Amino acid sequence: MNFSRIWIPIGVIAFVAGAWHQYKWPGVAVSTGAVVMWILLHFTRMVTVLSRAANRPVGHVASAVMFNAKLKKGVNLMHVIAMTKSLGERLSEENAQPEVFKWADSGDSYVVCTFKDGKLQSWDMTRPQQTDTEESAVSS
Repeated sequence: MNFSRIWIPIGVIAFVAGAWHQYKWPGVAVSTGAVVMWILLHFTRMVTVLSRAANRPVGHVASAVMFNAKLKKGVNLMHVIAMTKSLGERLSEENAQPEVFKWADSGDSYVVCTFKDGKLQSWDMTRPQQTDTEESAVSS
């Protein structure tokens, strides 16, 4: 169960109630203004991240290796979209849990991320196999 869906509204109500108890109507006005500002900051961040992602190809990342190194378990999908500046290519069915997205780079390396309830649960990076001619060119 996602406790933030419960605790955030309870915290907001407690914050406004505490402001009422301490300062009456001026406290309610200031605390409500602070809550609205907090909501607007999150909304502005979301719109900025999605507008940057709208200008990039779906499922593309500059370097899959660097993207793989930066991933941490438990980050939300919006954070991952902000890191890649691209929407992931959906591999799972719509509205199905867990959600699976793929980001690939120009070298055919790709990272497949699995999200459950919007939080990153696991990821797997795949690199293309090198041929014998590429291996000898690298070792020379």
